[in-house]
Amino acid sequence: MKIKTGDMVKVISGHYKGTTGEVKAVSPKTNKIIVEGVNLVKKSLKPTQANPEGGISEHEAPIDASNVVFYDTKAKSAVKLGSKVNEKGKKVRINKKTGKEIKEAKK
Repeated sequence: MKIKTGDMVKVISGHYKGTTGEVKAVSPKTNKIIVEGVNLVKKSLKPTQANPEGGISEHEAPIDASNVVFYDTKAKSAVKLGSKVNEKGKKVRINKKTGKEIKEAKK
């Protein structure tokens, strides 16, 4: 999976098509990701001692990683990612259009 936590992605299919957001969590085993502000679901909460009124909470649900593409904020466009080994012998992600190295997002 080429998408990492902290990356900016653009949704390319589904109800939230065209929306960009930051990746909050990645699950490579299930090929799902959670994107900030995308695939919002509402959940009813029963009243508890901590929350006596109960209510409705809204949070992001996972979407499949194949429905998003990496979004380059400098170029302001969606790009494909590749990989190569840099001078230090470390495998890094690159932008396939420009060939420039993608900086790791801060977690």
